[in-house]
Amino acid sequence: MGMSAGGSKGSGGGRRRRGGRGRGGAISEINVTPLVDVMLVLLIIFMVAAPMMTVGVPIDLPETQAKAMNSDTQPITVSVNPEGQIYLQETPIALEEVVPKLEAIATTGYNERIYVRGDTAAAYGVVMKVMARISAAGFKNIGLVTLQETQN
Repeated sequence: MGMSAGGSKGSGGGRRRRGGRGRGGAISEINVTPLVDVMLVLLIIFMVAAPMMTVGVPIDLPETQAKAMNSDTQPITVSVNPEGQIYLQETPIALEEVVPKLEAIATTGYNERIYVRGDTAAAYGVVMKVMARISAAGFKNIGLVTLQETQN
């Protein structure tokens, strides 16, 4: 006639399962695997999409035989569309505001790289006025952006 201290075998003996779930209780664990999967997919999507996000002013650039420049940082871009409107990055500005705004956003001072993008249908004089103002203000690294000429 021996009795067991744990009680009867069918009652579970007071033991609880790991994870805080008893018999028929709620699951208290969080499964992080789906969360990690979703985050990795989003990371890949943003890594692929980020280089495609460039300056959004639609301009038909002229083609030249010049080689592409290597660059580590993003330059400041000034664009002139076919109607002669001037844009700093994607924001329209007046010709008189080009230099003060450039001075305000230039992080490396007058050594900041500035790219001028002029549409092929834009007036040559407007593009040259923009470049002259930027140069007269003391900026040294000014470049014209073109497309590479396709070989036919």
